[in-house]
Amino acid sequence: MNIRKAKKEDCPRLLELIRELAIFEKAPEKVTVTEEHFVKSGFGPNPVWQAFVATAEDDNHQEMILGFALYYIRYSTWKGQMLYLEDLLITADHRGKGIGKALFERVIQETKERKLRGMTWRVLDWNTPAIDFYKKYHASLDGEWINGELLF
Repeated sequence: MNIRKAKKEDCPRLLELIRELAIFEKAPEKVTVTEEHFVKSGFGPNPVWQAFVATAEDDNHQEMILGFALYYIRYSTWKGQMLYLEDLLITADHRGKGIGKALFERVIQETKERKLRGMTWRVLDWNTPAIDFYKKYHASLDGEWINGELLF
């Protein structure tokens, strides 16, 4: 397994994994981003997201993406610049093999290298495997806030 920065050519596979995540989260119809918008948002003139991918070679010695961690920098008026982990996903066939741990720790490393104040993320309250994973890092999980959203 290898962890590396995502490349533009990875975007179709990342979108496949995003759709897999949406199915897991019981909301496949909510993925409405187009590949064009996704690519432009990550690799256009003003990229707003970055990602790490976990890769391995298949039987034909071709690189395959097993998971990813997509993040961006946000600003907290209380803390300053923070890394926001938007998605951490390991494809279903490769979970439980340390890939999520490797990706998460790479994101932690990125946060420290950039000298950011910390990192934040959201996790669904019913996703006990993810909650248990984050608890291993002694993460603070706050069920107090209600998420707000306006879509246009």
